[in-house]
Amino acid sequence: MSASVSNPTTHDALRLFRAIYAAVRHHLQSIERRCGASGAQVWALALLARQPGMRVTELASAMAIHPSTASNLLAKAEKAGLLRRERSTADQRVVKLYLTDTGRDTLAKAPEPVAGLLPDALARLPQEVLSRLSGDLQLLATQMSVQDDAAGRPFSDL
Repeated sequence: MSASVSNPTTHDALRLFRAIYAAVRHHLQSIERRCGASGAQVWALALLARQPGMRVTELASAMAIHPSTASNLLAKAEKAGLLRRERSTADQRVVKLYLTDTGRDTLAKAPEPVAGLLPDALARLPQEVLSRLSGDLQLLATQMSVQDDAAGRPFSDL
């Protein structure tokens, strides 16, 4: 075992990462059990409930995911009858998203926070703490040579 791994602070950090990951996973499983939809789908439904008529790119931006990932997520949600797409009458290229009754019913069953534990907790951090955390996590990702392959996907898809 290397000296850095035996460091008590390293152990504390590992325990916290495990606890955070376990809490996120438990919450996502709870959402799927109660709603029959993924955590990412429920988050998308919650965003559409607050802002009906969003476009795919707006939803992707709000969820911090890649637009193609959002399109795939929405295709599954549409197939499940959770939302519908409508083309704008003014511009046929613009597609707007709306909840269906089934989508509203699904969202109503979801445990809070509907955005997920981690996005909710991050949103409640003071800006200076969030900035410091982001920088520290970037340093950790660099140390690990992490690629951005998974960065544009929701936790429920990892």
